[in-house]
Amino acid sequence: MILQKELLITDVLQNNADRLGNEVSLVELTPDILEKHEKKWREFELVEPVTTIDYRREMTWQEFNDQANQFANMLLSKGIKKGDRVAIILMNCLEWLPVYFGALRAGAVVVPFNFRYTSDEIAYCLTLAEADILIFGEEFTDRIEEIYTTIPRLQTFLYVGERSPEFSENYFELLPKQETNNPNIIIEPDDDAAIYFSSGTTGFPKGILHSHRSLMSACYTENQHHKQTKEDTFLCIPPLYHTGAKMHWFGSFLVGGKGVLLRGVKPEWIIRAISDEKVSVVFLLVPWAQDILDAIDREEIDLSDHDLSQWRLMHIGAQPVPPSLIKRWKTVFPEHQYDTNYGLSESMGPGCVHLGMENIRKVGAIGKAGHNWQVIIVDEKANPVKNGDVGELAVSGPGVMKCYYNDPQATANVLKNGWLLTGDMARMDEEGFIYLVDRKKDVIISGGENIYPVQIEDFLRSHNAVKDAAVIGLLDPRLGEQAAAIIEIKPGCHLTEEALFEYCNDLPRYKRPRKIIFSQVPRNPTGKIEKVKLREKYCADGLVGAQTSN
Repeated sequence: MILQKELLITDVLQNNADRLGNEVSLVELTPDILEKHEKKWREFELVEPVTTIDYRREMTWQEFNDQANQFANMLLSKGIKKGDRVAIILMNCLEWLPVYFGALRAGAVVVPFNFRYTSDEIAYCLTLAEADILIFGEEFTDRIEEIYTTIPRLQTFLYVGERSPEFSENYFELLPKQETNNPNIIIEPDDDAAIYFSSGTTGFPKGILHSHRSLMSACYTENQHHKQTKEDTFLCIPPLYHTGAKMHWFGSFLVGGKGVLLRGVKPEWIIRAISDEKVSVVFLLVPWAQDILDAIDREEIDLSDHDLSQWRLMHIGAQPVPPSLIKRWKTVFPEHQYDTNYGLSESMGPGCVHLGMENIRKVGAIGKAGHNWQVIIVDEKANPVKNGDVGELAVSGPGVMKCYYNDPQATANVLKNGWLLTGDMARMDEEGFIYLVDRKKDVIISGGENIYPVQIEDFLRSHNAVKDAAVIGLLDPRLGEQAAAIIEIKPGCHLTEEALFEYCNDLPRYKRPRKIIFSQVPRNPTGKIEKVKLREKYCADGLVGAQTSN
């Protein structure tokens, strides 16, 4: 009996090149370049069409595969061996994915970095991951120059740009000199593949180690959930360094579906890209979906100007989704399929729990166990709780991380007998649908009552003048903590503290915010509210702009 080799994600790329070599695999759009061109033509009252050479770049499956092979061979020529760590800090661009797949094909462990990292955070993560080589873009030159001499292990720097700093070599000069043949490094499904980093909400981030099997599992899960075919085109807006962006595209990648990388989040850019590129599947974060609807309401976007007939699915993840938002979305886009996706970097991104396109009646829930996944909700002793009770969500499946890299204690804290403790508090209803209640560390204990900020935030966002809301706990000498709401008002709307306190009378008394603060709600690139920043700013006496309820 001949056993079939288990498919790896690098095999999928080769298969796509073999089947679809001359078809487009990736498109990069840089809308601000196009905007500048169009502004110039309007100012000079010219009628000739603008050039889109700089605005749009594309790559075929054969070019994608060839560049991945060239990069793999470049790494091998630099002495990179199987298991060595290749760090990447690039903005979303056409080079990002060939670099990623090339590192994997060389047998290396790919280590993507958050583009917001400071120089200190870059140095910390390079050291933690024991990186052997760093690939960086021109936006990061100053940050890398500050720290490149402080990490003795790191000897090789590759620059993706026109003029390389003195301490680095140029990617574009070296790549064409490499062979396009596959180096055929033997890779097993359980081999180390990638180190992703946690959001760092409790300090410096932790390294999350995944295997090749884990990466491949994301392809199968996503494709099962959203039924992508080769004809689907996926719009990728979130940063590629995060598991939540490209892992959604991996469902299309599995079957040869094109990906479009949009460099920007303006509503008009998103709608234009969907129309121009005939996009059928779009993953959005909550703020982007809200911004699109607001822009349509303000008549800044006229949907009749765009062909959106092929757009079949809008899905959201990375944070709790207000049911009021989806109700509003379906009013504007009644033909769209919709799904909510839940996941975390420790579970190889999205999909360990998902709502399902057929379950829109349960909007508000994150759904049930995803394809090839299991879920339970447990108490402090890791025992399952009764349906309806709040506990910690735990997941088990092929995408669970191997460990926190070089951190056995942190690993032991969250991996229990094959189950990953997510740190998210949740409950399950009588039909088996799971509802997020809050992050375990964000629960507010006020006068002995557990207050879950997500519930209050969802309520506050239902006000027609509220764009976004975040609730944090502030120290209180009598109650221990009290809930404070940071409120971001929609442009052009007016809202007073008194009016919002009155609106909150529909909440149980113990859940009502005691303070209202009108300010921007900070979110990280993956859409999560940065509550650490809010606590640092507001968890002190003398709050500016805060009103206390009676």
